[in-house]
Amino acid sequence: MHRCLCVSVLKLCILSLCFSVPVFAQQQPAMEQVTFEEAIQRALANNPTIAGAAEAVLRAEGLLQQARAATRPGVNAFVTNSTLDTGRSFNGVVIQPRNQTAVSADLSMPVLAAARWAATTQARDQVEVANLVTADVRKQIAVAAAQAYLAVITQERQLDVNQRARESALAHLDYAQRRLAQGAGTRLNERRAAQEVAADEARLENAGLAVRRAQEALGVVLAANSPVDAAAEPAFDIPPAAAIADETAWMATRTDVRLSTATERAFERVWRDSVKDYFPTATAAFDPQLLTPSGAFTASRSWRFTLSLSAPIFDSGQRRGMAKVRESAARASEFALTNLQIQARAEVRLAQETVRSTERALTSQRLAAQEADEVLSITVTAFEAGATTNLEVIDAQRSARDADAAAEIAADAVRRARLDLLTALGRFPQ
Repeated sequence: MHRCLCVSVLKLCILSLCFSVPVFAQQQPAMEQVTFEEAIQRALANNPTIAGAAEAVLRAEGLLQQARAATRPGVNAFVTNSTLDTGRSFNGVVIQPRNQTAVSADLSMPVLAAARWAATTQARDQVEVANLVTADVRKQIAVAAAQAYLAVITQERQLDVNQRARESALAHLDYAQRRLAQGAGTRLNERRAAQEVAADEARLENAGLAVRRAQEALGVVLAANSPVDAAAEPAFDIPPAAAIADETAWMATRTDVRLSTATERAFERVWRDSVKDYFPTATAAFDPQLLTPSGAFTASRSWRFTLSLSAPIFDSGQRRGMAKVRESAARASEFALTNLQIQARAEVRLAQETVRSTERALTSQRLAAQEADEVLSITVTAFEAGATTNLEVIDAQRSARDADAAAEIAADAVRRARLDLLTALGRFPQ
């Protein structure tokens, strides 16, 4: 049997000339290949979505600068030139010159501004939130790049399965043609084998196109101007059960939980600071002035120091309404954080079970693929001995192909389950 199969395989090149050459198998320029770690690094460095999220950090820092400036000294300079129709004088003394220039400055600083100080702290919270938003976007881009990378690997594995199925079908067609030429076979057997080869050709084309689509998708995530291929299968190291059981540790590393916690803290601070809207505001101002030419009753140089204090007395309930709105936002963010933590725990538990289940399924599916290959080998031997028909051979070929494809799908499920577990634990990306 093995000798016949070897002879058949040697004739594949001759037989393949009878069928169309798949597009993906034609001469193609060398495609860039990246490892899993390189793909994640390039996605985080080049994807424009991350750059867009970083702009929110810049905006938050600008708002912080504005809020901080409202609590610091401010200096203004003024120059005023006044021209009258005629100068004013009394007993030969000029009281008001016809043309007079005044140069003055205003230096002011709030000495009591509780609401402004609170706004500065609140703006600082928003900078932290914006940074965590960027970190969460980075995680999402990294996961998208990882999923695209795994899709390339899976589709290439499916391509290999279909290539092996096509080679097996071509070997069977070669045997049927030789038997027909020797007068021992039938035209029906030869046509059935040819039909299976044509079907495998179509499946091979579809698998090749699926590979190209996955490579293009990976290139898009990496912000590349060409498709990118996966160089090797990644290894996902699952942490020990003790690390997974430490909820406090992994909960603090999840970017979405950290973001929700910072958001809840920011809303809580805004609500707690509502009482500062009732505090008075005090401002100190120093105003020097230079007047030229001076009048009879005005000095050429003068200054004024002012201390003003203001306090809101009655606003028809506006501040109480704002406090209620802020309290509502704080409570909503607190509920959102609690819900997210519940979801995170469920994600970790489900991810653990998914890893265990998919690994068991992969073991069973690989065993099924081995059994299907052995069934195919026995069926081919029996057919060559005249104990079976070629229908059984074709059925065994299809079963072996389907089993191999199912095994690759199961392997992909294991890879994705491990990635999901690492993501749920906040360990991806590092």
